[in-house]
Amino acid sequence: MNMAEVVSIKVDKKTKERMQRFSNINWSDTIRNAIRSRLEEEELKDRRNLDLKELDEASKISDSIRRPSALGWNSTAEIRKWRDARKR
Repeated sequence: MNMAEVVSIKVDKKTKERMQRFSNINWSDTIRNAIRSRLEEEELKDRRNLDLKELDEASKISDSIRRPSALGWNSTAEIRKWRDARKR
């Protein structure tokens, strides 16, 4: 069973009064959902940053092992040759 932790917030008096006007709204649930949503956004940013770091590292490795093509080698012709061979 998940034990809930208590997190309390403070709002200014005017905000509290406005919230009380809408007593039908479950403010605790609203705040929980807002926190979850923000956490998901931040975690997505973290994953994107990590992916970019991994991509950068992979690019550096690829650049370090790359060698120049033989003089006169035509990559387009080579690809066409292999694609045509596959069709047979």
